Amino acid sequence: MDNSSQVDSSIAVDVVDTLTEQTNVFSDFWNSIDWHSIISSVTASAIQILFFSIFFYAVKKIGNFFIERTFENYRKKKDISTNRLITLYNLTQNLFQSFVGFFLVYAILSAIGIPVGTLLAGAGVIGLALSLGAQGFVSDIVNGFFLLLEKQIDVGDVVDLETVTGTVVDVNLKTTKVKSFDGTLNFIPNRYITIVSNKSREDMRAQVDIRLSPDTDIEKVNTIIKNVNEKLIPQYPEITELPNNLGLIDLGNGHYGIRIVIFTLHGHEFGVQSAFSQEYVTALTQEGIEIPVNPLNVIK
Repeated sequence: MDNSSQVDSSIAVDVVDTLTEQTNVFSDFWNSIDWHSIISSVTASAIQILFFSIFFYAVKKIGNFFIERTFENYRKKKDISTNRLITLYNLTQNLFQSFVGFFLVYAILSAIGIPVGTLLAGAGVIGLALSLGAQGFVSDIVNGFFLLLEKQIDVGDVVDLETVTGTVVDVNLKTTKVKSFDGTLNFIPNRYITIVSNKSREDMRAQVDIRLSPDTDIEKVNTIIKNVNEKLIPQYPEITELPNNLGLIDLGNGHYGIRIVIFTLHGHEFGVQSAFSQEYVTALTQEGIEIPVNPLNVIK
């Protein structure tokens, strides 16, 4: 019994000694930490980060103010299209904010002790390793630069980019955003823009084709068309060239009719086409001119 008690007592003493030793190690480690220096360093870094954040926020606000004032004065003094001005304004804003963001991150990393200079030096090696993968990015930048330099497209232009047709909502050095007529927003890397069909730079054509029966009195039809033109033209100041009646033409598949071509300011061609088509058909029908329609074929 005494031997058992002595063993238990010995084990207890060993456990206590072990815990005491571990506690002493932790205590020594804790006491070895220069908490004053750490707290001072963290406080200094926090103050620097706060200062840089406030400073660059002020720089951003002041820069945006001067950019807006500059473009507003430029708009008043120079003969430049609104679309072109919006494009250059958006590009300038994007570049300015990118620079401000870069230097803010640089300042914050420096404040917390990260060696930014070493990272930038190492970026050369990383850049070399990623050079092949970055070719697409560089192509985007180069192509975007020439798109803007040559004024191929501007914000608000209606364009056809081979596979995408719609209105340009944003142009920058890397991507172009085009909103399709169904509302789809397309993000197109500039390197894929090879052919640009800009429908907003010159007058656009509104074409109206009206089918006629072979026995129709063409002279009567021309007179009706002329009267409709005289009635509608004053209502549409966006018409840049008077309607041109090309006369009787072959519409294909054994059908004939007359074609009227009207040139308008860009963006108005569809409205003018719809209005004149409706008025032509109404006037011809009222005068007893029959307008043929294709029969409906029902497949059973």
